[in-house]
This record gives sequence, C-alpha cells and structure tokens, in this order.
Amino acid sequence: MIQRRTVLTAAGAAALLGLSACSAVYSISAEVSTFGSWPEGRKPGSFFFERLPSQNQAGEVSEAQTRIEASARAALIKAGFSEAADSKSADVLVSLGLRIDAQERAPWDDPLWWRWHGSYAQWRYGGLRRIGYYHPSDMLDRRYDRSVALLLRDRKSAEPLYEARASNEGATQGSSSLVDALFEASMSDFPKAQAEPHRVTVQASR
Repeated sequence: MIQRRTVLTAAGAAALLGLSACSAVYSISAEVSTFGSWPEGRKPGSFFFERLPSQNQAGEVSEAQTRIEASARAALIKAGFSEAADSKSADVLVSLGLRIDAQERAPWDDPLWWRWHGSYAQWRYGGLRRIGYYHPSDMLDRRYDRSVALLLRDRKSAEPLYEARASNEGATQGSSSLVDALFEASMSDFPKAQAEPHRVTVQASR
C-alpha cells in the first residue's frame, strides 16, 4: 500500500522555495494539462496575482505566497503577459497553487517484490545488504509528487479563461528552480488548451 502524506502547501512553501542552489542548467520533464478557451485574437495583456485574505496576512503564509508568485511571474511574462501595478488595472487575475505530496512505497508494493531480495530477515536496498528484523517503515522508499496550478480569470467579468497544471515526481521536495520550471511547463501550451495529460520538457537552473 502506498502511504501518501501532504508535506507542503502554500502555507509551508517558504522553506522549499528558499533553498539555495548552484549554477547549472538541466532539463525537467513534467506532465501538463491545460483547460479553457482563451478568446481568439485576444492578446495576453496584463495580469495581477489574486490572493485569499489569509494569504495577505503578514507571516509565513504571505512570504510563501510571495515566493510562489515569483516563480510563476517569469512563466507568465514568457507567455506574453505583463504585470499590472494593481488589480484594478489588470486584464486578468491569476490564482496560483503549489502542492507537494510525499509517497512512501515499500518493496512489497511491487508484485515482483522478490527481485529486491526482500524479506524481514534479508533485504537489499541501494546496494547494501541488511540482515536482521526491521520495522516496515525502515523499508519505505519515499518519493515526492510536485505539482503547480494557475487559473486566469477575466478581471471585468470574473470569467475563468484558462487553467494550467503541471506535475512531476522525484526523490526530493525540489527547489525554487524546480517550481519555476513547473510553472513554465504549465504555460507552455498557452493560448491553446490540451486537457489530455502530456509531457513537456523545460530547462532549469540549479
């Protein structure tokens, strides 16, 4: 059985997004889905980030939201948008989401678990052989599902115009550059929509 635990939402994103990184370029592959019907002939225009009242309160939540917005800003500008000075002058309002789930997988979740040489008495992991009896939690392989989402609404009518999602998984929670790349991947289809999940690869900096 896969044990899933949410380890990060917007409220806890500050630590993740504040991770330092070395300078290097690498590729990130994400699964992307996009929805909506952006009006034909309509230019991207200007945007302003929309926040819930709780996200405007001073403290960790507000800081986390600011960092999420910084990650999404570059993706929106790359798609042709420009940032408005305030919500009243924006063409579209943008809502953001960031979520990271931890999944703990045990070797016996695999129907061919025996290829791990697995048992309570003898078990191989990462090339190391362990002999003895272990609690099942000692044998769990933790993976992280990372996902972002954007919703663009027309400011005047409040009509949802475009929704984009991107996700991938890895052995760590990731860094701010990963979040940047996921937002970029999520906007890669704009202004077209493709609801069927598809793979998108973008470049990121460590």
